[in-house]
Amino acid sequence: MAERTLEVKGMSCGHCKMAVSGALKGLAGVSDVSVDLETGKVDVSYDEQKVNFEQMKDAVEDQGYDVVR
Repeated sequence: MAERTLEVKGMSCGHCKMAVSGALKGLAGVSDVSVDLETGKVDVSYDEQKVNFEQMKDAVEDQGYDVVR
């Protein structure tokens, strides 16, 4: 399992947290997601063989948020 921290802009409430978390958990290979609204950081545990950064970035951006890195 690999871990990566995404920096996400635009999250401000519980709905934002659920939207981002749900989008990432819906990807094959993502096993755990932890969203911190205060810092805008999203920690993701995932299988590198099944999902990559671009797919995670696209899933979050499809929800209307910006992934900085």
